[in-house]
Amino acid sequence: MSSKSFELPGHVIFDEPMLRFGGDPLVARDVHPLRGLLNYGPFTKDKLAAVPDPIRVATIFPARQREKLIGLLRELYGRHTPRERRAFLLEYPGFTKIFEVKIIPAGDATSYEMGSTLTADMAAAERPHAVLAEAITQGIRALRNVRNQFDVVLILLSEEWEAAFKETKVEDFDLHDYIKATAAADGIPVQIVKESGAMSYYCRCSVMWRLSTALYTKAGGIPWVLADLKPGTAYIGIDYALRPNPQGESRFAICCSQVFDAEGSGLEFIAYEADGVRLFGKNPFLRRDQMMKVVARSLAIYQRKHTGTLPTRVVIHKNTEFKPEEVDGCFDALMGVKDIELVQIQQECGWRGIHISGKHQPHGYPVLRGSSFQLGPQETLLWTQGNLPDVTQTGRGDYYKEGKGIPEPLLLSRYAGFGPTDDLCKEVLALTKMDWNNDGPYDRIPVTLSYAKILASVVKRMPKMEPHSYAFRLFM
Repeated sequence: MSSKSFELPGHVIFDEPMLRFGGDPLVARDVHPLRGLLNYGPFTKDKLAAVPDPIRVATIFPARQREKLIGLLRELYGRHTPRERRAFLLEYPGFTKIFEVKIIPAGDATSYEMGSTLTADMAAAERPHAVLAEAITQGIRALRNVRNQFDVVLILLSEEWEAAFKETKVEDFDLHDYIKATAAADGIPVQIVKESGAMSYYCRCSVMWRLSTALYTKAGGIPWVLADLKPGTAYIGIDYALRPNPQGESRFAICCSQVFDAEGSGLEFIAYEADGVRLFGKNPFLRRDQMMKVVARSLAIYQRKHTGTLPTRVVIHKNTEFKPEEVDGCFDALMGVKDIELVQIQQECGWRGIHISGKHQPHGYPVLRGSSFQLGPQETLLWTQGNLPDVTQTGRGDYYKEGKGIPEPLLLSRYAGFGPTDDLCKEVLALTKMDWNNDGPYDRIPVTLSYAKILASVVKRMPKMEPHSYAFRLFM
């Protein structure tokens, strides 16, 4: 028996997708997001009025702790050497040297100090999380009155308050999502830092990379975009969140959609309240008319960003199957679009794969990221996690972001569309590199789904759903 009889049919390894940064689009490219920022600057560095200079940072902080946040902002100007992930993480040279704009504390009117008795009030309260949430809400309301004096808000959470960050025994409460929901309603981007997290994490280089990229994005900038996605394609991610009915009688689903294109524009969300949503197990599914409304609103976001022009191709990602009525609703909304792809992306599929070396022994590292294996005409396994030598300091050797374990592939199932499945895999792989709230080389799932999931988690806590779209930077 020949050795070829042991080869898996349809096994393909895709190249690591390129990112594009500031400057010449043919030159300012790299697979490594941090290296690209260092060498070329952010994508929007040459865009007129894309980001204010300086970026003004307002603050909300516990009593007598403002200086901690000011010190954190000073750290952004320093140089920091990696103490972890040295194969990937690069030295941080300072905020202005990377992004070519300054970042400063906003004026005194934008500094909000929470009450000195807050910790004691929380300790005495039956619902300490509610006391903390109200104190932060008051700070956001106060800053709303001076909104023209700052660009981003930095909120410091004390280590003493950690017991009140979540409440799941009686209430479905998450402080992070509550803050985002409250601030997003007023169009205020916030960055939350914890004393036990960013303030004390041992690798300051990692903290500075992550914090500076997040603040730059929340101020309106775009750090990088994808280099090789086809123009004229809109990517939409759909997720759901169950939201309590105000009357307490039943629950209904919020349908969340996020629109994205290769240029990084149109990165907005919509949230749609849908009554009468059917549940199959724990998964909600929309009627034809409901899906049509959601996709039509997403399409309108793309057109608003592209002078009314329709995309030539629309790709919709969902983590559950597309029911026939949902497929029909998508096509109803996209009647003028030539090419429509509906793809379910499952994170749990039961498959595993290992890398066999030339000596027919398991390799010391997992399969290469970008490996794929086609199961059938419309089903493909794609490893978005795995060995990625391209992002090491030398571009050689091995690098596995997760450090240990055997990565599980995503299962891509297409419910509509006729293009090559290779194209779908390449797009999903590329979209895993577009999380601007991360200092790593990739995420496991594409931003179409990860961002929509974030919105779904936050909007179910918003007191009122507005019919307009929301910028993603409000939810990062």
